[in-house]
Amino acid sequence: MSPPPPTTHRNPKNHHHQRRHHHHSPESQLRFDLESCLRRNDLPAAVSLFNNSTANINLSHHHFNPVLHLCALNSQNPISLPFSSRLFDQMISSNIAPTEATITQLARLAVAGGDCDRAFDIIKSVVRYGITPRLRTIGPALYGYCEKGMAERAYEVEGWVEGENVELGEGEVAALLRVSAETGREGKVYEYLGKLRGLGVGGFGEETARVVEGWFGSEEAGEVVGDEGVEEGKVREKRVENGGGWHGLGWRGKGPWRVERSGVDECGVCKGCGERLVCVDIECGETERFATSVAALALERESKANFKDFMDWVEEHHDYEAIVDGANVGLYQQNFADGGFSITQLDAVVRELYNRSHEWPLVVIHNKRLPGLQANPSSQKLLDEWKSHGALYSTPSGANDDWYWLYAAVKLKCLLVTNDEMRDHIFELLGSNFFRQWKERHQVRYTFLKGDLKLQMPPIYSITIQESENGSWHIPISSDNNDESCRSWLCITRPSSAEVPVAAGVSPESSKPEPLLEACSDSPGAALLYCESSKPEPLLKACGSDSLSSNGVHNELNGNLSPTRKRKERSPSPCQEH
Repeated sequence: MSPPPPTTHRNPKNHHHQRRHHHHSPESQLRFDLESCLRRNDLPAAVSLFNNSTANINLSHHHFNPVLHLCALNSQNPISLPFSSRLFDQMISSNIAPTEATITQLARLAVAGGDCDRAFDIIKSVVRYGITPRLRTIGPALYGYCEKGMAERAYEVEGWVEGENVELGEGEVAALLRVSAETGREGKVYEYLGKLRGLGVGGFGEETARVVEGWFGSEEAGEVVGDEGVEEGKVREKRVENGGGWHGLGWRGKGPWRVERSGVDECGVCKGCGERLVCVDIECGETERFATSVAALALERESKANFKDFMDWVEEHHDYEAIVDGANVGLYQQNFADGGFSITQLDAVVRELYNRSHEWPLVVIHNKRLPGLQANPSSQKLLDEWKSHGALYSTPSGANDDWYWLYAAVKLKCLLVTNDEMRDHIFELLGSNFFRQWKERHQVRYTFLKGDLKLQMPPIYSITIQESENGSWHIPISSDNNDESCRSWLCITRPSSAEVPVAAGVSPESSKPEPLLEACSDSPGAALLYCESSKPEPLLKACGSDSLSSNGVHNELNGNLSPTRKRKERSPSPCQEH
């Protein structure tokens, strides 16, 4: 008797993979192989596969786009341009609709071949194919024209983009500014500085900073003379009308510019020229519209009844100065073996805010965390205290508490204590320049160093391009450090602009009160809304360190923070189980 065949021990996991691989259709297999070529950046292999493996296969854009992408990545390869042209012709003849990715790669290839006009024509074809263009779609033509110094054609692309409701980013605006500067169009340079400012708060990248430095350091910029017919009163009026920090009436002064990189101290005074930067006002109506949009998105994604109850509750309890993201504070640095929700940390934040303003903040926390906290007598005592002062709101089961604390902070126009960078998908839905500006003005970050709480208050000046009445400029540069004292700024002045003497490192503008938060007469905590050095600032002090520790609590005010409005008694917080 012959021996039995040897037993083969199969790895179930590998066997499952082999079976799945075995049942791949020719179409999915070819797509997988072409995408593998793209990952390896192997253009010859992709061309060979496409030439030899597409017979009797139902092709789709999933097969064409990886190869077109490879051609664009290897545009200097002599086969890229003719092969990509052949691929696109094959797509159209096969009635395969191109996608936005198809158009983008073809436009990149056209620019690589030196034909920006063809790239622009390809981009405009999105209308014919019913494709919604993205910012990357228009990039090849726009950057291509700018590189060639074809300013007028670049402006054409910009105009077409605006008609398609695509918002230019920093890179695109900086490219338009650069080509305008290189071709001596000082009016367009001024226009694009305004558009850079309109992108929102925050610093600009090094490449943009170098473009700006290049313009102001040029001979052409020094020859630009401001309109002397514009009265100073008109300039001041327009600056106030625009919320501060920008008049938009054109260049001021004459003569060469002085450009340096400087810093700004905690009082908002430029260390280079001594001018005090301002806090750009947020228009009250815009804040209300933003609150409405937050509520609309929340109602789409949350239980309408629960969130509507919260909105009604906020309407009845509109006298808070600060909202606290309870989960963010309680879970801060708790990712260790014995870590958990730290009510001690949360209590430190609540106490610090209360000691500064003599008003209780509102802690928003999910109700799933309450049972664990209530099991501890000391924690239960804290919860009872917060509830009795109306300082606690527990969100219901199944809710995303992010929507709750964000809506409360926006609607009540108050501070928000959280280290959440607000970059999650729910915040992307709010993606707007206004949201970035709102965060800069309202978000309070915190740290605990060896148990010592430090609150980092919002800066008392806006991190955005600022144009003064005398024509000087201050432009923030991006920084990875949350400490604003470490940020570099471009300080750009003209000797002829310094006609008013600057005393003690402070410009004449610094004597005027500038709004810190939106100065709506019905805003809670109206006394917090101004950066006047003559006023004590319990939560947002006008001068001092950016971070105040809980060991150095400010108690300047012994009374109410809001003398402009009478505060009603708060009812206990609705912290029952939902």
